[in-house]
Amino acid sequence: MSKRTTAVAAWESLFRAQVTVMRRLQAEFPSEIISLNEYDVMFNLSRQPGHQLRLKDLNTHVLITQPSVSRLVDRLVARGYLSKSDDPNDGRGTIVTLTESGFDVFRRVALEHMDGISTHMGDALDADELAQLTALCDKLRRGVAGTE
Repeated sequence: MSKRTTAVAAWESLFRAQVTVMRRLQAEFPSEIISLNEYDVMFNLSRQPGHQLRLKDLNTHVLITQPSVSRLVDRLVARGYLSKSDDPNDGRGTIVTLTESGFDVFRRVALEHMDGISTHMGDALDADELAQLTALCDKLRRGVAGTE
């Protein structure tokens, strides 16, 4: 098989595996609390110093488009899970912060979501395979991003 054919087959396999896993996780996600997109925003904020980011930078971390992020942030602010403030270093920028209440909700949902991930990934792959998958996915992401 040519490298091109092998690359396409690998992509197809990766894509189908990702869709299958995501469909299962979405079906089990506690969406009555927050949506998966809201979780993505809160997850990314939870990993930042002070649980905050400029809105512009948040857009580069999440898996949805910029206009959708702005509307989603506004909905989370209205629910008290996030706060927004002017960037003191740039008056045009907005800082988005995960509130204490938002972090509590995020943590509760994250624990449940992690159980599903652990079950489905851990049932399908052993510890060595999970480590290998992580290494390969990280290498692929860095290679495609041009940072390797």
